[in-house]
Amino acid sequence: MVHTRVLLIVCSAALSACLGERGPFANRMAHSGTSYLARAARQPVRWQPWSRDAFALAAKLDRPILLYIGSDACRWCAETDRAIYTDPEIGSLINALFVPIRVDRDERPDVAQRYQAAVEHLAGLRGWPLTVFLTADGSAFFGGTYFPADDPITGRGLKQLLPEVARSYRDQRSFVVQQAALVRQLVLTGNGASRGVLRPSLVQDGIVSVARELEDAARTRAVGGSVMHVEATALLSGGGDTAAQASARRVLDLMLDSTAALAGEDPPRLVRAALAGSLAQAWAASGEPRYREAGRVLVRDLAKALPNLAALDADDAVFVDQEAFVIEHLLLAAATFGEPAAEKRALAELDVLLQRTYARRWGVRHAIAQAPAAGMTIPLGMLQDHVQVASACLAAHHVSTASRYLDVALDLTAVIERSYADPLGGYYDVADAPSGSLPALGDRSKHVFDDVLPGPNAAMALFLAHLAQVTGDPSYRRRAQHTLEAFVGVVSGTGVRASTFLAAARETLGTP
Repeated sequence: MVHTRVLLIVCSAALSACLGERGPFANRMAHSGTSYLARAARQPVRWQPWSRDAFALAAKLDRPILLYIGSDACRWCAETDRAIYTDPEIGSLINALFVPIRVDRDERPDVAQRYQAAVEHLAGLRGWPLTVFLTADGSAFFGGTYFPADDPITGRGLKQLLPEVARSYRDQRSFVVQQAALVRQLVLTGNGASRGVLRPSLVQDGIVSVARELEDAARTRAVGGSVMHVEATALLSGGGDTAAQASARRVLDLMLDSTAALAGEDPPRLVRAALAGSLAQAWAASGEPRYREAGRVLVRDLAKALPNLAALDADDAVFVDQEAFVIEHLLLAAATFGEPAAEKRALAELDVLLQRTYARRWGVRHAIAQAPAAGMTIPLGMLQDHVQVASACLAAHHVSTASRYLDVALDLTAVIERSYADPLGGYYDVADAPSGSLPALGDRSKHVFDDVLPGPNAAMALFLAHLAQVTGDPSYRRRAQHTLEAFVGVVSGTGVRASTFLAAARETLGTP
């Protein structure tokens, strides 16, 4: 019965599928900006890039969109590509019933964050990859993380779900549109509509929650490969709570005694950079020689593995937010552990990054690549890029005392305030809505919780608190508090995802 229904739906879509074949509906991944996307050019799915053209095609064909978001670092993404998107039967179903769009999580973290929040509202799930079904304006109405190819017993395999989702879109359109509009509104307002007063008790309760969740994850050995778990250990090590410090040390010991710090869904170099920073915090707090020894080895390895940004070719994809995160953590850890060669290498890397991506009073871009062609417009980077670069510059000023790094940090602060700030509190993920974009494509959202990188609003508040210390200007601390208070109402119960928020709140309030 299921196979008969699949056949009928595929046949009913034949006319529009043929229209797609004669028009622009072909796999367009061959000339993508990342190797992760380019490899999908060999798959039978007619993948489209994230673009206005793809959404316009969905509206023209009156089809839902299948949005798939993955990355090179995600092992389940690799399994999905191997077992599912090379399957000709699944490819035929997708091509006949949907307009498929493929996104690299690292290339478009703003898109990834938005639809991860949508899947959390739709299914209560977090993780990678994301498989999300959208209306033609980009609003999510159904989705999840990993779906198997075939599961006729539960009906949760893609071979069962794809026809059912297409049928619902065709036969229950008003319900689908209503559901999509509700989810879209929740995503846009969920993080920024819960202002409150920032109190020390919120920090204390939050740290207890982080410690409890981290201990549970350590017992099940589920702490591996996650930047936010490592950042949580830094939070616990950096305060004056001896019980929290003990929890951090237990998790760090587990990470050092196993492959837990490497076998995960986040880019391994980001996890190693976060771990170097956390080991520095733990050594400073405990004086434990093991943390210094492991940290020094890690710092040296990170410095050796830094890419040569001055010699990237057109096929390389290096993203500014991730590179700046690594540089910041490497600089601070190298200074703490007394590794001047690694410190010098990180400063040189930061200099090249600024040369290739930064312009005064304009900001930074997201990707580091070859110089653009004459007349080509370079898009402004995301909030995440600006915050991470500003934080790296402040770290560089701290270890080198060179005023030029502080100058860049202050300039980027002004750019962020001008282009990303919401007068009601917090900062948007992108500078502004693209001119002429479709409604959902032009939406701006605000993100505060940690994921592959620290939550950009939380990281911005932490940066502002540090900037207040460096400059002696209390207005930066007030801006940090105003930012954090925009999200106070959504912090409770979020556990390790709130680690950077809690670190920023502790710094802003001056609590131990």
